[in-house]
Amino acid sequence: MRRFLAFFIAFVAIFTVRAQQLDSIRISLLTCSPGPKVYSLYGHTAIRCQNLTRGEDIVFNYGVFSFDQPHFVWHFVLGQCDYMVDAMPWTVFVREYQHRGSSVTGQVLNLTSQEALALFVRLVGNLQPDQREYRYNFLYNNCTTKVRDVIEGVVEGNIEYPHLEPRNTYRQILHQYTAGHPWAQEGNDFLLGENVDTVLSARAEMFAPEYLMNYMAGAVVRVSKTEVRPLVSDTEILVNKNEHPAPLDSYPSPLLVCGAFLLFCLFVMLMERWLHFMLWGWDALLMLAQGIAGVLITFMFFFSEHPAVNSNWLIWIFNPYPLIGLPIVIKAARKRQYTPWHVVNFVILTLFILFSPWIPQDFGDMVVPLALSLLTRPISYLLHYRARGCAKADQAAVPLKQVNKKKGKKSK
Repeated sequence: MRRFLAFFIAFVAIFTVRAQQLDSIRISLLTCSPGPKVYSLYGHTAIRCQNLTRGEDIVFNYGVFSFDQPHFVWHFVLGQCDYMVDAMPWTVFVREYQHRGSSVTGQVLNLTSQEALALFVRLVGNLQPDQREYRYNFLYNNCTTKVRDVIEGVVEGNIEYPHLEPRNTYRQILHQYTAGHPWAQEGNDFLLGENVDTVLSARAEMFAPEYLMNYMAGAVVRVSKTEVRPLVSDTEILVNKNEHPAPLDSYPSPLLVCGAFLLFCLFVMLMERWLHFMLWGWDALLMLAQGIAGVLITFMFFFSEHPAVNSNWLIWIFNPYPLIGLPIVIKAARKRQYTPWHVVNFVILTLFILFSPWIPQDFGDMVVPLALSLLTRPISYLLHYRARGCAKADQAAVPLKQVNKKKGKKSK
């Protein structure tokens, strides 16, 4: 019902605008600062359209989606989520960010009357049922880039953005927003591959709301060689940010947890050496966890449309092969038999750890400690096999010495 009313308001407004003086339309770019929740860590962008003569105030938001879409979760995993543009009164829009504690900055766009009307008409046209949805992509086609594109589409001239330094990678920008949420940051690093570690162009950096705001602040519209005007005529803080900063994650850091896990794996390996017995149940648990993570990485690598997941070097060690080898390893461990699986696993993990500094992907803090933890299992088994081999050799050598001793006595 809210969407229907918003659409009706916008539909009526376009006709009332045509009856007014065109100078009464003011268009603003809205930038909302990050919030405390994971889904709001990166901020938000919207467009505000005001009819100053009639007092109408509407916000167009490209960041709307519905959980009621058929098979929403499945399409989300595949990266096939469709977002939509929605229109709502300014009072409704701003109330949410006031409650969240985020700031809202308005940049009044320095558009001509014709450009402002053309932008408003395009926004209203995007509310039509056959135009309102678009295929969302977190890095390349999101609620911020859509706003930038619609502004560029109506400006009579070329928008020239400033050259801001230093340039960042996608991962570096994401890290700026997840610095206080290390587990969310490590989750991003675990799924995003090499493609997010290349230095971005100015245009690519605009996927983040605050970066678009900064570029807009210094942008100019070049109509001709001699006619240039700033794109933003005025900037104002419409909602102040909550003075109380959002609490940081109180959980132990991923590096601390993974370091403790590595120490525990080393302790298990020492216990096995002391007991002369392999804890195959621990193998089952680790290989199951590694295989499940590998299924996720492999599925995202080959089938998902999410950005950059198809360049993830973690598929080297996180893939479904531990699930295949699980019954082989458990059977061999229970019967105390040798299996070449541990040699293969040792080679794979060792090569990954040795070459990880030269792989063009930032793995974060978790991956190397996890790889070292997994490496303790083949090392423990190889040491166990070696000890058993030496013991068998010693047992075989005892009768041989006795025979030689007896032969020596006869010869005398």
